[in-house]
Amino acid sequence: MGAKINDSSDEAIAEINIVPFVDIILVILIIFMVTAPVILKPSINVNLPKAGSGDNTTPSELTIAIDAQGGISLNGAPSSEEAVKAFSTELSQKAPETQAIISADKDVSHGTVVKIIDAVKSGGVKRFAITIEKQK
Repeated sequence: MGAKINDSSDEAIAEINIVPFVDIILVILIIFMVTAPVILKPSINVNLPKAGSGDNTTPSELTIAIDAQGGISLNGAPSSEEAVKAFSTELSQKAPETQAIISADKDVSHGTVVKIIDAVKSGGVKRFAITIEKQK
């Protein structure tokens, strides 16, 4: 609603024009929708191996990723084998039923993955899952 042109009274407009507000909110919504995939891009690129079978896993507080060069990432932050073991020990004391989720690049050697599994298990975490990419 706008101002009345032929009104002779000098009263202020008491109604709020909501259309420009809605326009601005819609533009902000579109900006968030376009930028969200860029912001949420994973910090470590792991080319997962493909497999025909596999179950869905629930999110975990202990997520380990190993990139193609053998770099270890614990919950999204660069880490080491010793830090994985220490964090596993701390987490298993708080929640004994914790499950570790291990994502390893398909080009990583088997020995590197086994070392990480050993670090997690020696830290007290008894359950772990290995992430795969499902074949279509």
